Amino acid sequence: MPEVCRRLQIFLALFVVVTAMGTAGFMALENLSFPEALYYNIVTMSTVGYGDIHPTNNTSRLFAVLLIIMGGGTFIGVIANATEMVLLKREAQHRLRKINMVRGIFFNEVGHDLLRLFSSYDKEIEKTRDRFIVNTDWSDRHFSAVQKVLKKYAFHVDVDRVDVVAMFDLLEDKQDFLARLLENPVLVEHEEFTELLLSVFHLTDELTSRADLKDLPRSDIEHLVGDISRAYRSLIEQWFMYLRHVKAQYPYLYSLAVRKNPFDEDATPVVS
Repeated sequence: MPEVCRRLQIFLALFVVVTAMGTAGFMALENLSFPEALYYNIVTMSTVGYGDIHPTNNTSRLFAVLLIIMGGGTFIGVIANATEMVLLKREAQHRLRKINMVRGIFFNEVGHDLLRLFSSYDKEIEKTRDRFIVNTDWSDRHFSAVQKVLKKYAFHVDVDRVDVVAMFDLLEDKQDFLARLLENPVLVEHEEFTELLLSVFHLTDELTSRADLKDLPRSDIEHLVGDISRAYRSLIEQWFMYLRHVKAQYPYLYSLAVRKNPFDEDATPVVS
């Protein structure tokens, strides 16, 4: 998409230059008004040739040939790249819808529970909990504000709060589910969500690699805290990205996600 956008900008700039040059040239060579010269120029560049106009002298004819060579390619370049950009944008929107379907499945299966668990380990959560409690009236401005908060947010996982056994119980049954998600071709081009899955899968692998989780030394739990923090940050970022999308596209999914907010201690899916 960026490459196509750059090409379109270049062709548009060339189109404007050639149009300005051609219009000015026909005004001088054919003694035409600006609207007439502009029409003359566009008909020449597009090679339409309505038959109602034609160059009246050899200089104008040579100038028209130059415009056809220069302007024809420029005109076609603008149309072709604009069409390609529209098609790519439509394809990107379709791919994003699929990615958000996968996001929704992930959060319904394991993401919400992980966020609720990780936030209970967070030293700073009580200071920011209110900012993470989404409601149905949120607009893009609210989501943008949360993104700014997340950029500055320090994810301080308290090693003394970490319940390794609870994490293991939550993730053990989801290991196959996470592995299948990683194989999903829809996610190949979505690096951020793939990174989230990898971080959660790695944490799961770390836990299953230990024979006894009940008597881990503090040093080992501190090592796991690094993995938890990485997954926690990615989880929050991806959760708000998912909410922002479904708010605009699928209000009924957004309503349920808001009622299940993992940061809201009073959250309930029951509508009252």
